[in-house]
Amino acid sequence: MGGTVRWGVLATGGIAASFTTDLLQMPDAEVVAVASRAAASAEAFAERFGIPRAYGSWADLAADGGVDVVYVATPHSAHREAAGLCLEAGRAVLCEKPFTLNAREAEELVALARERGLFLMEAMWMYCGPVVRRLVELVRDGAVGEIRSVHADFGLVGPADPGHRLRDPAVGGGALLDLGVYPVSFAQLLLGEPDRVQADALLSPEGVDLNTGMLLGWDSGATASLSCSLVADTPLTASVSGTKGRIEFPRGFFYPEGFVLHREGREPEEFTVAGRRDSLQHEAAEVMRCLRAGETESPLVPLDGTLAVMRTLDAVRDRIGVRYPADEHPADEPVTRV
Repeated sequence: MGGTVRWGVLATGGIAASFTTDLLQMPDAEVVAVASRAAASAEAFAERFGIPRAYGSWADLAADGGVDVVYVATPHSAHREAAGLCLEAGRAVLCEKPFTLNAREAEELVALARERGLFLMEAMWMYCGPVVRRLVELVRDGAVGEIRSVHADFGLVGPADPGHRLRDPAVGGGALLDLGVYPVSFAQLLLGEPDRVQADALLSPEGVDLNTGMLLGWDSGATASLSCSLVADTPLTASVSGTKGRIEFPRGFFYPEGFVLHREGREPEEFTVAGRRDSLQHEAAEVMRCLRAGETESPLVPLDGTLAVMRTLDAVRDRIGVRYPADEHPADEPVTRV
């Protein structure tokens, strides 16, 4: 594939609007179609962004042969259905995080993409940013020695309304999947899948986690202390400590402007990158690079890594007692609500 990459956008919410805005600023990207289950929503989105085709059906977008790749921006409770529909129709897919509600759904999507030889990637924008990529390079080059400790937190004062989606277990509510996916992904980017998972949480009356602490352990001796919250405005910082030094991220570690490397006997070294810290263009550029190179998986956001994160999130939910209807009912089976 060469030249302009033609994007379809599936869903019309806030993240879809942010991603589309960034895509339209990229000379080698074109947004050619948008879909929503509500035709009026798709048409309004198309008019807002100058998109030529608007569909009131996900299936119609998936069947559009003029689309090279679909960006799935639905709530995560619909990721399995939406991404699966697109893959079944032969479309490459970039699917928002968290990838799915559970590891089983994630495994189904990955198996489908690999069977069809189609590109699939989780939209873990943190992995694609230049600052985090520089962090990975430094760690791999031994800048902090052997990693012994990772810290990361993501907490905010979320909605109090019990009817909000973040409080609804039927759609994967709670702090863990919306916010905790970032600290877990940060730790596993550097250390891989943990050998042990411990967790504790404050649960809501609806049965979702409001405040969760996680302790991950590796046979190497490394540990990760992670947290997420819908009831506390936490620092949103991260750090990586090793046998030869440490790296500290300021507030907003998941879309950082830079970090500071501390090593014994040296002055602190600050690493920064110019440009918008909240840009989604980095992940879009990686998708387009892969498509042009004929790659079906991104080395920056590998599918095996996505599956490992989903297994950890499942393990955390198991420890804290959070279960979703989708855990008992696969996506292709109807869920009976009483």
